[in-house]
Amino acid sequence: MTGKDHVQLDPIQEAMGSMGPWHAVIAISLSLVKFAVAWHQLSIVFLAPPTNFTCISPPSVDNDTIMKCSVNAGNDTFEKCTGFDYDRSIFKETITTQWNLVCDWEQLGNFAQTCTMFGILVGNMIFSVMADRIGRKIPLLLAVLLQSVSGLLSAFAPWYELFLLLKFISAVATGGTMLVSFVLLMEIVGVEWRSILSVLFHVPFLLGHLINPLISYLTRTWYGFQLVISIPPILLLSYYWIIPESPRWLLAVGRVAEAEQILTRAAKRNKMPLGNVKAAIESHQNNVEHKPEKTQETYNLTHLFKTPNLRVKTLCICANWMLCGTCFFGLAQYMGQLDGNIFINVAASAASELPGTVIVLVLISRVSRLKILMGGNLLSGLGLLLITVIDNPTGQVCLATMGLAGMAISFPTVYLYSGEVFPTVVRNAGIGLASVCARFGSMIAPYIATMGSIKPWLPPLLFGVGPLVGAGLCLLLPETMNCELPETIEDAENFGK
Repeated sequence: MTGKDHVQLDPIQEAMGSMGPWHAVIAISLSLVKFAVAWHQLSIVFLAPPTNFTCISPPSVDNDTIMKCSVNAGNDTFEKCTGFDYDRSIFKETITTQWNLVCDWEQLGNFAQTCTMFGILVGNMIFSVMADRIGRKIPLLLAVLLQSVSGLLSAFAPWYELFLLLKFISAVATGGTMLVSFVLLMEIVGVEWRSILSVLFHVPFLLGHLINPLISYLTRTWYGFQLVISIPPILLLSYYWIIPESPRWLLAVGRVAEAEQILTRAAKRNKMPLGNVKAAIESHQNNVEHKPEKTQETYNLTHLFKTPNLRVKTLCICANWMLCGTCFFGLAQYMGQLDGNIFINVAASAASELPGTVIVLVLISRVSRLKILMGGNLLSGLGLLLITVIDNPTGQVCLATMGLAGMAISFPTVYLYSGEVFPTVVRNAGIGLASVCARFGSMIAPYIATMGSIKPWLPPLLFGVGPLVGAGLCLLLPETMNCELPETIEDAENFGK
């Protein structure tokens, strides 16, 4: 694109307006999915918190059997523990205490989080393809329904294996809600509002993270926690009446009459001239007549790699998403492993995201997207690396909090950037692929977060190097600030040249 592209008018946006009452209702409604996203993604901290245990079977002749997996049964004979007594002073029941996920089964707690993130990965892939083929609205409703039902059922699971399966299904749905809702939001708001709303869209996630310790403090059981986080999303089924289909998608697939109806409703609600709707439809049909072959082509993930410029952008974006996913979700769990009050620690880590979000909100319309992304990555990476050379526990907590604040800057920025740089025909697929990469990072994050038992400096070192690599890759990417959304593969390939 040339430097003049950002002043060219978008007929579709001119028809429905950049921002108005119609947009506001949809934007606020869509952002509510982020509460449930935070509750489900970060629930492992309270489903399987660190728990002290004592071996009670076989009986031990030693006085001290706390946190031991084998005991002296007499005559210097050591036997593996088969029965355990747990410290229930903080939590009455966790998945650790209910299914004895200690000793040889200790990693099953981490595996539950890995399974959750893998489910979100699968959900990103399934719903990105579904949304590009059958629209944004229906997949979003299906995801909301599936998330609530599977989440509720998992609270009553009598076996760990069934709990894991239901948690996976719930995560698939969660991946669908977070992906489709963001893409739909980006396709209805004007270019001048995309940056602000993309940041505000993440505020409910921050609040959801902050509410997590309160929910756990009040319930004190894993199944009570699971029930509470699964019931509210049922209300989101009201999307059937509130959320429209994306008019951009409808026009892209040739469903002109339906797109015209939605644009007309938007124009009336936002008090825009109805003549703009007719002009947008005529402009679209003229484009179709000049490029009839492009409306017939089926686009998929491979189109992101077929052209050299778009390929480089795709790889750099995916790498940043993966590194952000590893660092953010790893740090969230790492904070729960620290000494002290777990509710206060997690609440403090959640609160640390607020300054980062405010910084993004203030700068996103004034400063280059890439500068913000690089700044967040550098803040997080350098802060975490400093933990490896500081022994003071309070200082380590503060630096880890700074790392999360940096991720709170990077994550919404890369989210917005991805929505702007991928073309409409594969936007869902592109953001879906990037989200998949973030899920790969978040799948390995639990194991990195618990590496402190091997060497205390390993988690902050591994978490700290990633964001620095991401900052370096930003040097290969073009700026998207105040640019039109690319519509075709050709637009995306020329973008930044």
